[in-house]
Amino acid sequence: MNEENLDVTNGCSKVRTGTQNEAALLALMEKTGYNMVQENGQRKFGGPPPGWEGPPPPRGCEVFVGKIPRDMYEDELVPVFERAGKIYEFRLMMEFSGENRGYAFVMYTTKEEAQLAIRILNNYEIRPGKFIGVCVSLDNCRLFIGAIPKEKKKEEILDEMKKVTEGVVDVIVYPSATDKTKNRGFAFVEYESHRAAAMARRKLIPGTFQLWGHTIQVDWADPEKEVDEETMQRVKVLYVRNLMISTTEETIKAEFNKFKPGAVERVKKLRDYAFVHFFNREDAVAAMSVMNGKCIDGASIEVTLAKPVNKESTWRQHLNGQISPNSENLLVFANKEEGHQKTLGKPPSLPARLNGQHSPSPPEIERCTYPFFPGTKLTPISMYSLKSNHFNSAVMHLDYYCNKNNWAPPEYYLYSTTSQDGKVLLVYKIVIPAIANGSQSYFMPDKLCTTLEDAKELAAQFTLLHLVKTASPINSSV
Repeated sequence: MNEENLDVTNGCSKVRTGTQNEAALLALMEKTGYNMVQENGQRKFGGPPPGWEGPPPPRGCEVFVGKIPRDMYEDELVPVFERAGKIYEFRLMMEFSGENRGYAFVMYTTKEEAQLAIRILNNYEIRPGKFIGVCVSLDNCRLFIGAIPKEKKKEEILDEMKKVTEGVVDVIVYPSATDKTKNRGFAFVEYESHRAAAMARRKLIPGTFQLWGHTIQVDWADPEKEVDEETMQRVKVLYVRNLMISTTEETIKAEFNKFKPGAVERVKKLRDYAFVHFFNREDAVAAMSVMNGKCIDGASIEVTLAKPVNKESTWRQHLNGQISPNSENLLVFANKEEGHQKTLGKPPSLPARLNGQHSPSPPEIERCTYPFFPGTKLTPISMYSLKSNHFNSAVMHLDYYCNKNNWAPPEYYLYSTTSQDGKVLLVYKIVIPAIANGSQSYFMPDKLCTTLEDAKELAAQFTLLHLVKTASPINSSV
């Protein structure tokens, strides 16, 4: 062990409490041969490990670990996470007091090892009654840029972003649903690294930065959800975007059936995108290759495999504390006006997901329904006897959350104001009676909505985020 490592360990031992001690860290370092350095509020174990040659592992190899007991350290944590594979780097977030901050990032050498860690260690009882949460760490390299003039082309936006920020790799721009010669008033900017994206965001975020004389909106894009290869190999539904609003489901089915008559089972179209269901996966893959870039009713379409969404794991991730710590990211709602739509690839009429960030990924496949046959036996049940994955809306989740905590139901109070263009804007204030006398007496989002349903859903999302935030550690990627 070199002197630098010894100094780091000695320095940490002065403030360490509980079961962690200098001897345990030294023993771990001697056993593994890994270096350990503490800097900028985090302690790095490895990165790279002994004998590593070549570049660091690619994106998708790192997992986020939440709800770690504050007096637990690397000598206990590393052996647990080594069960899933070789650790490239283990980063434990630290307080000045010497305790950990309740969360860490573990980078493995392969994506398969990271996925295995999620499968075997998420909800793992690391101490009696103490369960950790493990999920993919999102190394976000993409920004959402809103309020862009609709007449600007991709090349113009790319050139302008390269002038004002560094590390720009590409921009993603989609045509308007009603006028394909215009953009939708927003774009996604891809950067070469998370650091480059973070630096660009810091430069642009104050809200006074202008492009072409327009004050732009800047926020993190919601990274595309990772779906394991095994699941994607079973998908036989295509996601088709950039359709004309006037294009019918019958036209889409006919076009996709041209390469093989009878291959399409059904089509579900929503506004300017659609899901095309095939009887066989092989036909879906072949159709994707043939139809991507083709024109239907004068519009050049984009075709990809639809990504299934596991609603239960998505909500479990949020309830495990994986929420962005940036207050401006806690809730940004999808406005129904196309020019302000902030969730790409999702129908503007649908509410934003719980994490509230702007998403360039395709929307989930529409929910399943089953035929209700005459004579089917029905059994009365309480909604509280169901599991959380049975609920799709934040309003229902909040009610369920309160019941599980033995709290009275949330109370909703409606308020309104008028926008500059004369629209009635709505917002709900939510009071949780069981905690109303605590540090926060009510919850109210800082966004207004044009419909009652959206306002209620937004308020419930906002409240859930804050309730979970105070109960769990936060996944901080910046």
